[in-house]
Amino acid sequence: MAKRRLSGQQKRRIHDQQQARLGRSTERAEKRAQRLADAGLGPEQPGRVCANFGAALVLEDDQGELHKCHARQNLGPITCGDRVVWQASELGDGVVTAVAPRNTCLERPDSHGRLRPIAANLDRLVIVVASAPDFSEAMIDRYLVAAELTGIPAALLLNKTDLLNVKTRPQVEARLADYGRIGYPVWQASCSADHGLDTLLEALAGGTSLLVGQSGVGKSSLVNALIPGRDIRTGALSKTGGRGTHTTTVTTLYHLAGGGDLVDSPGVWEFGPPIDSATELEHGFIEFRAHLGHCRFADCSHLVEPGCAIEAAVKAGEIAHRRLKSYRQLHNELSG
Repeated sequence: MAKRRLSGQQKRRIHDQQQARLGRSTERAEKRAQRLADAGLGPEQPGRVCANFGAALVLEDDQGELHKCHARQNLGPITCGDRVVWQASELGDGVVTAVAPRNTCLERPDSHGRLRPIAANLDRLVIVVASAPDFSEAMIDRYLVAAELTGIPAALLLNKTDLLNVKTRPQVEARLADYGRIGYPVWQASCSADHGLDTLLEALAGGTSLLVGQSGVGKSSLVNALIPGRDIRTGALSKTGGRGTHTTTVTTLYHLAGGGDLVDSPGVWEFGPPIDSATELEHGFIEFRAHLGHCRFADCSHLVEPGCAIEAAVKAGEIAHRRLKSYRQLHNELSG
């Protein structure tokens, strides 16, 4: 049966309805926070947001206890990973009164192109690829540019290594070798063969990480393998947040056994920030930086100008030609 196509008017009506529901939910949460405050609040204490269910936040205190909270007005969007100040209420739930400045914030565009936070205070972005489905270096480069401009260190993970054989392994590893040469860690793992998971846990210890990648690369399997107690944590968060056990669309923070945290954000494949200028774009390619400012023309776009230092570095083997090709493709999209 063919999928029904919605008209522009129907899409706008659905969007308006969703925005209205979101507005009502936010208004109810604000009124709830005010009632809790009026009932009397305890002392201020720090917490970290583990999940945002819309009308309610679930945060964890310094003792590892989970609390359902509502946010005061005018705090702006609060997302998973945010560090907050909250107060317990005599009515049971808590009230978030302040949000600490974020070290980093990963965002993605909504249906209108406006950026919305996905997760805050990330220390690492892990780009997951696999031989099946085959990965695109152009997509990896897009992720890396966004990570560089967001200020989040990035790494690559080749998953499903059990699917490689003596012929395909050298080919795939050669394609990823350029990233290792310019400073990005490149790891390997397989959930089916239980290969590389201990090494990956060690690499993820001591920080907060998020996995990104196209559909089918095995992100969900990795999350399940890295967090054996995930279902227990999910159930506790859902129960605290008052949403049953359905968190499949909720960005959630989990603790890793070896230390560190992993943020699971289902369906994340596109994120910001948007690239506003060619200057921003060229700084998103880390191996370009040593050569910037050495072109013949100060406003060199690294496309066709003579005396381009980036082009010269490619010819000297200091920059991979494929990376320059990705830059030019993104530049053309930016200009178009």
